[in-house]
Amino acid sequence: MSVYAIGDIQGCYEDLLRLLDVIAFDPTQDTLWFAGDLVNRGPQSLQTLRFVKSLGDAAIVVLGNHDLHLLAAFCQDKKSDKKNSLHQVLDAPDCEELMHWLRHRPLFHHEHGYCLLHAGLPPQWDFAKTVKMAQKAEAALRGVGYRDFLKQMYGDKPNRWSPKLKGMGQLRFVVNCFTRLRYCEKDGSLDFDCSSAPGTQPPQLTPWFQMPQRKSIAMQIIFGHWSSLGYYAGDNCYAIDTGCLWGGQLTALKLGSPAQRISIECVGHKKPKMG
Repeated sequence: MSVYAIGDIQGCYEDLLRLLDVIAFDPTQDTLWFAGDLVNRGPQSLQTLRFVKSLGDAAIVVLGNHDLHLLAAFCQDKKSDKKNSLHQVLDAPDCEELMHWLRHRPLFHHEHGYCLLHAGLPPQWDFAKTVKMAQKAEAALRGVGYRDFLKQMYGDKPNRWSPKLKGMGQLRFVVNCFTRLRYCEKDGSLDFDCSSAPGTQPPQLTPWFQMPQRKSIAMQIIFGHWSSLGYYAGDNCYAIDTGCLWGGQLTALKLGSPAQRISIECVGHKKPKMG
């Protein structure tokens, strides 16, 4: 049995199938860990969702910001825009079933000595706090009031952790960490403006995984979200969003000691971006 963590797909379904052929994925024996952003911007979000859902226990999915965007769009109850890449999902006959499945995916998964999340963690959180905060947001997303939660989750504030955070402010901070974070300011505040590669950021910003005295340093973390960073192995972390959508690569990380990277070249469905 093998476990493979796979970077952001964003609707690039054909590339996913090619990667699974390369690693000779066997759903009766192997498990896939998806680092979030299954959907959006690529051409086949619907096929991607249906396929990953069909894998059952052979697939672990953590939610990314684009997955949450899809759920929020679903909750707006408006006629979908045909120009929007998500319209194929929103107009599908099995949309409600897919959305029910998607909102029951976690924000954080840990097993086999590895932790999986989409974006990052604030420097103040250790493993126990990470688990607790993920569970709080997951409960809100899975509960009867999930529509209200999704309507209120957008926003950049609060952007600094405090044990005094409560209610929707706390939940918004948690969601932003798990699904949007790249850089932190020197005081540990979250930055949401800069998405460029490390080394090009303003001097007051530090990649979240290189923050001094980061309390999650003992956690072996796999994450996606940061295509301009590309593949990165360091600071007890693995970054595996290698820009499939932008004509880069789609990456699978075979868990083990050491972990093994397998990547395929992708045609790309969007023009390359800076950040």
